[in-house]
Amino acid sequence: MNGTGRADGCAGEALPAGARPLVSALMFSAGLLGNLLALALLLRGRRGARQRPPALFHVLVLALVVTDLLGTCSVSPLVLASYHRNLTLTSLARGGHICLYFGFAMSFFGLATMLILFTMALERCLALGRPYFYERFLSPRTGLVALPAIYTFSAALCSLPLLGFGRYVQYCPGTWCFIQMHLEPHRGLDVAFSLLYATLLLLLIVAVLLCNLSVMANLARMHRRGQRSRRVAAPEQPRGAAGCGRRMFSMAEEIDHLLLLSIMTITFVICSLPFTIRAYVNKLSEAEGDHGWDLLALRFLSINPIVDPWVFAILRPPVLRLMRSVLCCQLSPAGPAVSSAATKLPARPHLCGQ
Repeated sequence: MNGTGRADGCAGEALPAGARPLVSALMFSAGLLGNLLALALLLRGRRGARQRPPALFHVLVLALVVTDLLGTCSVSPLVLASYHRNLTLTSLARGGHICLYFGFAMSFFGLATMLILFTMALERCLALGRPYFYERFLSPRTGLVALPAIYTFSAALCSLPLLGFGRYVQYCPGTWCFIQMHLEPHRGLDVAFSLLYATLLLLLIVAVLLCNLSVMANLARMHRRGQRSRRVAAPEQPRGAAGCGRRMFSMAEEIDHLLLLSIMTITFVICSLPFTIRAYVNKLSEAEGDHGWDLLALRFLSINPIVDPWVFAILRPPVLRLMRSVLCCQLSPAGPAVSSAATKLPARPHLCGQ
């Protein structure tokens, strides 16, 4: 098993003078509270819909929240223990095993979270772009197959530093361990692994953005088809109103999913891009790296599992309806509207007011 290293300036066993646990304690509390709140909201929502099986998207959302919760609880207590004992992570146990575990856990949960987010985006893309394939081959059980595959792949990739390809090192002030990002003489494979990890995150970000753009294009086509069908609908066809209502409800639900997924994607891009940039800069630059920027990138990466559940907890259906009404009603072209009184049809639900 490969050992651990220390970044420059963190060679001692004790934490630097002035190190305080306040920020770490606040991050742990916010992450724990946010994930528990999001989990409670998801379970309460399922209690009111027991007659319907959970949709695949909701299964993936639940898995994302549980993964973030496990990630927060697996590493944050070690940081607090390090502050409590005034010892660095490599000094908490002989052989640096805690630092190895910390680095593995951070990289594993970071990658698994992004893979689940990509699976959510791909599920929405297939649901709208390939509905026949989606209805025939995909179901909530698909999530029970995809999730073990995601966790297995993430664990296998993040175990490579334990086998010699890459290395987990300690970062100042001694309460963080993660993938080594700086080139050392005769240890080129260590930086190669950080570049591999960063490239994989970058590819997943691009894939999620492309899936979201595809969903937006499909929703725009659905909206145009709905407008055409409403214009050509004859007044003597009242039964068409029910079908229109179902289509509008489906579009409203899809837009809600897209809004939630887009905001979670934006938070992940903001949190993961600093690490991706630093990995490439450290690989391509021959100058001595700035460990302060590395630590900042690492902190950004650790914020993601804290922000994700709060995004879900805040974007409840009333908030999503308000956002949808602002977006849709601002972007919808003004046109001649046919009143329901003139056509003697029941009032149809409007996409912006669902």
